[in-house]
Amino acid sequence: MSNHTAPTAPAAEHAPRMQMAKLAPEFYKAVISLEIAAKKGLDPALVELVKIRASQVNHCAFCLDMHTKDALAAGESVERVVQLSAWEESRHFYTERELAAIELTEAVTVLTDGFVPDEVYARAAAQFEEAELAQLIAVIATINVWNRIGVTTRSTPGHYTPGQYKQG
Repeated sequence: MSNHTAPTAPAAEHAPRMQMAKLAPEFYKAVISLEIAAKKGLDPALVELVKIRASQVNHCAFCLDMHTKDALAAGESVERVVQLSAWEESRHFYTERELAAIELTEAVTVLTDGFVPDEVYARAAAQFEEAELAQLIAVIATINVWNRIGVTTRSTPGHYTPGQYKQG
């Protein structure tokens, strides 16, 4: 017989280390401008999938909270959001275009081998016109900036409301 009791309350929430927007406001505004410019002309649903996948890889709980809520609020299915962490085994949930973007997102996000493989880039280039591919790379780079801010400053997830930081 176990003496363990079922928890009655969630674990304590950690406090953020700092408020980047207040301490480096010009930088923060510049990253927001980068965000707005990066996603221009791309399908918003695809953009959210890319942001969610990069945030999963980077373990950014704050960005995962934000982008899963935004995706669901915009009509994305729970199933596709949940399966994204195992996209290679769940390919049939996504289009070839989405798969190319997700694969490129992982390659750009995890640069431990020092490069994005030619075959990954080629699959993305086959699915996106050159200008779209440039925008996609910009979105991937930008979410990686946000992830690194969120993880380093320990931005606290769970309090985001869809559209809270609505920008152009």
